[in-house]
Amino acid sequence: MVILLIIGGSASQKLAANVAKELGDCLCPIETKKFPDGERYLRVKGKIDKEAVIIQSTGYPQDENLIELLFLIKTLKDLGVERLKVVIPYFGYGRQEKRFKNGESISAQIIANIIEDAGADEVISVNLHEDSVRDFFNIPTKNISAMGAIADYIDSISTDPIIIAPDKGALGFAEDIAKIIDCSCTYMNKVRLGPDKVETKIADIRCDFSEDDPELVNLNKNEKKVDIRSVKGKEAIIIDDIIATGGTIVNAIGILKEQGAESVSVCCVHPILVNDAVLKIYAAGAKSIAGTDSLKSEVSCISIAKVIADAIK
Repeated sequence: MVILLIIGGSASQKLAANVAKELGDCLCPIETKKFPDGERYLRVKGKIDKEAVIIQSTGYPQDENLIELLFLIKTLKDLGVERLKVVIPYFGYGRQEKRFKNGESISAQIIANIIEDAGADEVISVNLHEDSVRDFFNIPTKNISAMGAIADYIDSISTDPIIIAPDKGALGFAEDIAKIIDCSCTYMNKVRLGPDKVETKIADIRCDFSEDDPELVNLNKNEKKVDIRSVKGKEAIIIDDIIATGGTIVNAIGILKEQGAESVSVCCVHPILVNDAVLKIYAAGAKSIAGTDSLKSEVSCISIAKVIADAIK
């Protein structure tokens, strides 16, 4: 069996160490620092093999983490690595995958181009906000899912959950988790009432994946009708890919509480959590907040090391 060299960038060193442990591979140390003028220094200190894996998220500070990732890629290729996999658990700038207004930079495309030009042979990311980002690469890519790891976590903290997507875009995540742990799910509808006013409400659709339910047997699998009271007395678990300011989550918690949810917990893949988001979410009544370790944060308690290890085997 080929032993891979695992290199963890500054943003993902603990995650890289856990991935190396999962695989029984070698973790390569690096030295990085910032000079007084703000420029970066990087040195790869371990013995270089022909195959290597870099693990580095490009979340805040995005530009510093991105520059370090590019330094790692180019340095390893210069030092003789022939096959270099680049794991970017959180892909910074990935939410600007198209031009919404004239003159805008398509940030995701630019980042993809420079990562490929630096020498990456394959790129792996976790729950890209838009899967279409992969189309900007001309090298193999994978968009792997953390939903299995999150489902295991939810199963460990709740006995009677209902999985809630805070908008229809996150319904796929809720469905994936509900299938894994065999529970119900629903989503919140955002209804635009005017240019600056949006109302959120619980949709009357969920999937409960029970073939024996007589009320659901004649309905399409993805359009199973339930009463809005489906959250009453339940342990509601909100799931989303990214939580940044937490505004949508705070709104969702309030509605779920009004509808009689016994408790409301919050889970996400990428816990960006800016502008006092953690405080706001707890103040709204959340029982707990949990994110994966794709980003370092005070709520990053769900490990995706095994998910990444399986993807790079």
